[in-house]
Amino acid sequence: MNKKTILLTGLLLLATFVQAQQPLTINECRERALQNNRGLKQAELKHEETDALEKMALMQMLPKVSANGGYMWMEKSVNLLSEDQKNRLNTMGSSLEADINASLHEQLSGVPLVGDALAERLSNVVSGTGIGDRINGIGNEIVQGLETDTRNMGFGVVTLTQPIYMGGKLVAAYRTARLMDELNGIGYDKEREATLVAVDEAYWQVVSVQHKQRLAEQYAALLDTLERNVELAVEAEVATKGDLAKVRVKRNEAQMSLTKANNGLRLSKMLLAQRCGMPLDTVFEVSDEFANLSTTNDQTLTQSSIQAIGQPDMQDVYARRAEMRMLRIGDSIAREGVRIAASTLKPNVAFTGGYLFSNPNVFDGFSNSWGGTWMAGVAVNVPLVHPGGIFAVKAAKAKQKEAQYKRMEAEELIELQVNKLSCELELAYKRLDEAESNIDMANKNLELADESFKAGLCNSSDVMAAQTAWMQARSEAIDAHIDIEMNKVYLKQALGK
Repeated sequence: MNKKTILLTGLLLLATFVQAQQPLTINECRERALQNNRGLKQAELKHEETDALEKMALMQMLPKVSANGGYMWMEKSVNLLSEDQKNRLNTMGSSLEADINASLHEQLSGVPLVGDALAERLSNVVSGTGIGDRINGIGNEIVQGLETDTRNMGFGVVTLTQPIYMGGKLVAAYRTARLMDELNGIGYDKEREATLVAVDEAYWQVVSVQHKQRLAEQYAALLDTLERNVELAVEAEVATKGDLAKVRVKRNEAQMSLTKANNGLRLSKMLLAQRCGMPLDTVFEVSDEFANLSTTNDQTLTQSSIQAIGQPDMQDVYARRAEMRMLRIGDSIAREGVRIAASTLKPNVAFTGGYLFSNPNVFDGFSNSWGGTWMAGVAVNVPLVHPGGIFAVKAAKAKQKEAQYKRMEAEELIELQVNKLSCELELAYKRLDEAESNIDMANKNLELADESFKAGLCNSSDVMAAQTAWMQARSEAIDAHIDIEMNKVYLKQALGK
């Protein structure tokens, strides 16, 4: 491996390391969460499913073409004539000739002298014409023509069916499928919104714990300094060992709090990694971890804008909220359900046409060949007695009413939620103002306590009390900052923004 390759590899590793150490912004966390969220992928597939169902419902209105066929073997053929009828047809010429001869003898037997001879002569004439054999042949042809070789039968039919009027259920089914597709699209938006809120919660939790960790480190450092000062005071016999023991107990508590903060930071980062679709052991920082949280840099919702939000146009809020859109679509689906139920009480009309073919050819004397015919018609079904359909309509109307009441209840709850979150955000700003004021007082109090302790005017307990008040004021300020950020997220969600 030459020097150029080694240098290039080193630069690539360095670039990878620098990229890995680059802090994650809240927008980057959101993008990662959206890319890796399984719930969103499921919602996408659900949207694709209902889109296909919508197209399938549309196809129900178009003509359907189907083909059916089959083959059948039978031991015996179908006979159109009985055996007696076949015998009569095969011998009808001979029977006719015999009847003519008998009639001649009967009619001429009464003629004197020549009657019998004349009858015999005429019978010979009739027999000589061969009429009996010719008529027998005709009868035999008829018998053979009516013979059917149906032991091997093949048949088929190609049918076209076009619904003309199905009581309105096809149109209602298509509208329902389209509404379901729209509903799942809103479901995707709702899942996306919930994913972003969950990421924001985890992100600001990391920021909060990180600030609490830094605060715990500073508090522990103050107690370490106080412990050294008290040790010097004990040596100078201006403080007691009891004072030193109290300081050390407090310092141990601070170390325990710092350990908890470190563990809390690790766990909160694991939660954020999980919601961003990263391995739980991923090492990363967030861009705002060490930022100085301040309301002065907020460009989204300031205190003045909070007052403006106090009376939002609730109709606009209802129009934006995913839940309300879903309930409105649910109401529309319920109305289509009433139409579908009512269609069972209405007539159905459909056009049908096609081509029928078979072998033996029933259209050509059952000959052993394929033959067929075109056909067309209109099918009509009119329900006469259908009590079940009446109750189905009543049930569908009751479901529609239920959907309307749910929408009205949701509107009231959303208005209550918006007002509650507006008040909580305004309260969070007031708590922050109060916390920042407390920080100023705590800083001054701590400075005075340190100076008084050094001058011997107060004991270590007074200093520890000032340090505790200082830490509590800063902790409350951190909590107020995080509450503001989260309440902004929740309020935006409530307003459908």
